[in-house]
Amino acid sequence: MIEDLFRKYNSYIYHFLVYYTQSTDVEDLVQECFLKALKGIQQFEGKADSKTWLVSIARRIAIDHHRKKQKLPQLPDKLLQIIPSNQLHLEEYLIRKEEIQQIYKAINEMKKKDREVLILRGIMDLSVSETAEVLGWTKHKVNLTFHRALKKLQLQSKEWKEERDYGVQ
Repeated sequence: MIEDLFRKYNSYIYHFLVYYTQSTDVEDLVQECFLKALKGIQQFEGKADSKTWLVSIARRIAIDHHRKKQKLPQLPDKLLQIIPSNQLHLEEYLIRKEEIQQIYKAINEMKKKDREVLILRGIMDLSVSETAEVLGWTKHKVNLTFHRALKKLQLQSKEWKEERDYGVQ
């Protein structure tokens, strides 16, 4: 069973950990996640979806890893590979890349709860129920926190665009 889960969710857990830890060096964390899942498979009652169960394990591993490192690195440029430049004019591509960098920076600077819900809902595309399960929150709290975090990002984005368009510093 764990082999099936690994085949099915290995890439998903890897990408979750990349976003969550803001590092592409997460292979050890992915392995640790599946090792913990293997050890805990007997306790897995099947009440939760196996994907959210694995994300919960991965999240706890990432939190522990963060505590050990005692610092949060910046998102690497590799995550900012958006649209190949041959599909956009160079200027549009550079503007889009800069906007995405600013969004990642803003997410990185947010409170932990806002950052977590934006990663799970907005980037990893988990449902409200799945996000609530991973974070141990109510669905209402997930919706409210996600809505407020998005508003913060939208306000920040509006400010960036005004600065860019009008040269305001």
